[in-house]
Amino acid sequence: MSLTAAEVEQFDREGYVVKEGVFSREDMDPIREALGRIVDREARKLQDEGRLADIHVDASFETRLAEIDKLDQEAVREIYRNLLGKGGGGFHGPEMLGMLRHEPLLSCIESLVGAEIVGSSVYRIRPKMPGWPHGEVPWHQDSGYFMPHCDQHLIVTCWLPLVDATLENGCLFVLPGRHRGGIIRHYTGGHGGFLEIAGDELGEGEPIPVEMKAGDVLLLTNLTPHASFENRTDEVRWSLDLRYQGAGAPNNVDEDPETYTEERDPVTMACYPPEADFVIRDAEHPEREVRTAEVFQALRRRYEEAKPFFPGRGWTAMSERGEK
Repeated sequence: MSLTAAEVEQFDREGYVVKEGVFSREDMDPIREALGRIVDREARKLQDEGRLADIHVDASFETRLAEIDKLDQEAVREIYRNLLGKGGGGFHGPEMLGMLRHEPLLSCIESLVGAEIVGSSVYRIRPKMPGWPHGEVPWHQDSGYFMPHCDQHLIVTCWLPLVDATLENGCLFVLPGRHRGGIIRHYTGGHGGFLEIAGDELGEGEPIPVEMKAGDVLLLTNLTPHASFENRTDEVRWSLDLRYQGAGAPNNVDEDPETYTEERDPVTMACYPPEADFVIRDAEHPEREVRTAEVFQALRRRYEEAKPFFPGRGWTAMSERGEK
């Protein structure tokens, strides 16, 4: 399932393209079930502590967290935090590796970055809760979170809804073509604590909502502005961000996380030092590919425990922006 020439051309021109049907429902069942088990485990802990009387064991994947939220918002926020781990990428079970190594998706990625593929360190789980204002993600470019010297390299974000994504439940919006203008100034302390591009600094162009079926994939460049807004339904809009880059883009594959110190020259660093990059495809040296959950988990945990130094980009706070 490679991208067609027309799809590659749209990606280059507009900064995004949707590839339909990359994952079937059966392909997504393992990750949905794994996430559901974590929700169940955390809910049962709270029930055992006497904090939840009803954990809605018969509710669906789409509705269970929402039903618990109606009873106790603080309890569901604790489940939410434990589900996501640090930054939203804490779960690294075999089901996540299966999503990252899904062959039809990798064929699409190869169309953009070439045959040698590195799994970028920053994948994320996104359960957008109904009615949570801080669940909205303001306008940003993913490069806003990465090291500046990586702006010139392509890092592909694959946004994958595990349920249908609609205007009502908070589908993504993109700003076509703006990626060609490079990085835009971001501010810290924006809506929900995220990095944010001020609206009057986005530039010209009409944002486009991207409604999708579960299993479709939205492919974005790291310089494509995007955002998502309130979920106005009674169900959780579950999605994943998966990220990939070519072997020529800066990465920390085979690097010791302890070498990331304040003394190190920033231009020698991976695009996002705090988390581990890993080889997905290497035809000449297939032994380097991360194929087992055990290797995947050990690699992720090594970086989590080492806490590599990350200088960031030095964005200023939204509160210091001045008059808008």
